[in-house]
Amino acid sequence: MNFRFIISLALFLFLNFLSNSSRTTEAAPTYLEHDCPNTTLVAPNSTYRSTLNALLSSLSSAAAGDADGFANATAGKDAPDRAYGLFLCRGDIGAATCSECVATGTKDILRWCPDRRSSVVWYDECMLRYSDQSIYSVMETVPIYTMPDTGDVAEPDRFMQLLGEAMNDVAVRASGSESGKKFAVVEASFTSSQKLYTLAQCSSDLKGSDCNTCLRAVIANLPQGKRGGRSFTPTCTVRFELFAFYNTSAVEAAPLLPSSPPAPVNGPKGKSNKSTTIIIAAAIPVGIAVILLFVACFWHRSKTTKTYEVVQAEGGTSELTTTESLLYHLATIQAATNNFSHQNKLGEGGFGAVFRGRLPNGQEIAVKKLSKSSGQGVGEFKNEVALVAKLQHRNLVRLLGFCLEGEEKLLVYEFVPNKSLDYFLFDPDKRRRLDWSRRYKIISGIARGMLYLHEDSRFRIIHRDLKPSNILLDSDMNPKISDFGMARIFGADQTRAKTNHIVGTFGYLSPEYAMRGQISAKSDVYSFGVLTLEIICGKKNSCFFQSDGGENLASYAWKHWRAGTPLEVLDPFISNAYSIDEVVRCLHIGLLGVQEDPADRPTMASIVLMLTSHSVKLSQPRQPAFFLQRSTERQLKEPESDESTSRSMPWSNNEMSVTEVYPR
Repeated sequence: MNFRFIISLALFLFLNFLSNSSRTTEAAPTYLEHDCPNTTLVAPNSTYRSTLNALLSSLSSAAAGDADGFANATAGKDAPDRAYGLFLCRGDIGAATCSECVATGTKDILRWCPDRRSSVVWYDECMLRYSDQSIYSVMETVPIYTMPDTGDVAEPDRFMQLLGEAMNDVAVRASGSESGKKFAVVEASFTSSQKLYTLAQCSSDLKGSDCNTCLRAVIANLPQGKRGGRSFTPTCTVRFELFAFYNTSAVEAAPLLPSSPPAPVNGPKGKSNKSTTIIIAAAIPVGIAVILLFVACFWHRSKTTKTYEVVQAEGGTSELTTTESLLYHLATIQAATNNFSHQNKLGEGGFGAVFRGRLPNGQEIAVKKLSKSSGQGVGEFKNEVALVAKLQHRNLVRLLGFCLEGEEKLLVYEFVPNKSLDYFLFDPDKRRRLDWSRRYKIISGIARGMLYLHEDSRFRIIHRDLKPSNILLDSDMNPKISDFGMARIFGADQTRAKTNHIVGTFGYLSPEYAMRGQISAKSDVYSFGVLTLEIICGKKNSCFFQSDGGENLASYAWKHWRAGTPLEVLDPFISNAYSIDEVVRCLHIGLLGVQEDPADRPTMASIVLMLTSHSVKLSQPRQPAFFLQRSTERQLKEPESDESTSRSMPWSNNEMSVTEVYPR
């Protein structure tokens, strides 16, 4: 009897040890980051601290129950002692792992942020946050943290293309529902032996549209050219790896949607084919009837409303259709700008003036008032609305809305306080504020914004007027690409087009576009090359030509590159605090961009990789194109045709315009 008791006791202790060991292993979430905003401090014995303890205890209890990986809670009766909190567990982990992660977070968050009224902590398995302000259903993209994996990826151009497609797909899937888990994983084949694994997740209380906006912001911050990495904010997260980092047995990854429809599969002949024929024959008239009904309803609705929004139409084009989501009333804008007073005027360009304004809620805006006498006004207006309303990237200026009332055509943008790049770069006094670190950040930001336009946005967009006056600078001197009035939308499989109407600004136009009307992404790469050289040298291309006996800026930089004196071109207003390697590398990239043959110029994906990874070897640049534009040659000879390899927007006139637009 004693022997059996001893055996039973030993077995019980052994099993208990195994159980505790298992829980100990599970109770170690992988810490990523925490954020303690600089808010009012909390005293250790204050009422808010007691409220906070109750809140965190409530969240921990919710995680231990059946919370489906997400829960929020509130503690305290009234402000300022009321606290709001929530947690979000990764969509593929089990309830026990989620509970352990949240329990750890409730202890760690007070240790890392012991005296703050709001805090957030991230683990690989979960996120936990609290605040003295309501955080429920509120999308936040600040702060954004990015964590790259070590090791560069092979075939970076092809990998970045695949990553862009996979991230777009997984973001659409995660934000597709208005309720429930906003979580998705997508797999894609990179090589015969390697798969790309991607994950996207939003806080479950976000609206689908807010989830999508948040995911686009973090995707834009993902590391470039790395084998893996992640980016996250308080309300959403994305990650990619070349290994399965999530629980593949708990969630089924969706395959990457093909970029073109798959080929039809031939079925067996005979009876099944006859059935298919009957089904198709019956479906066609029904489908036509539905389409006609939809068109009739749409026509009726368009006759009874005067509000507008931009949507993407079939074939990659865009049009204005009816809704109120982006509409501003003329009276609101007139009040905001003091009826477009001269004191509020920020500048004027080829298509109209730009005014500063303030909305009733205190938000500052910039209003572009298109000129009534401009023959290009309507086309350019539609271009900017159609494009910018659909674009979300921190290096692109954000369109808030528009107004079409009477003869007025107004575009409402976020206000960018530091004006444009040329305002600083070409001013003898202000250019001193642009030290090398700021200039390098500006070059890198412009490159990321252009990469988004060319490859990562919903459209494939060629800007066609990239220059310093179209680069706005925010309060932290981060660049934002603006003025999409002359941009061109390409189809998904389109790489180039031809036009007999040349738009843009001389000095930044690529030779094949200026002389032969050939448009491609490499046209923008040429403009980026010129812009990069201007940022390095502190000299404007056109002014340089006028003062240096017919030699353009690219030729000047090329001569010093060939002579082995690249630092001679550096703006003398830059102090000694600069990286020689960075200056030489940027000069190298600028010269690669202005090569005469478009095939020799790198893509924007390659340029971003060159700027972020110094281990990438750069090819030797060839002699730059020498496009000389004298005052007697302002009108270029127009090609005879206006052919495009794919469909373009029917209302895009693309007429000649030599402008110095100065938007804000």
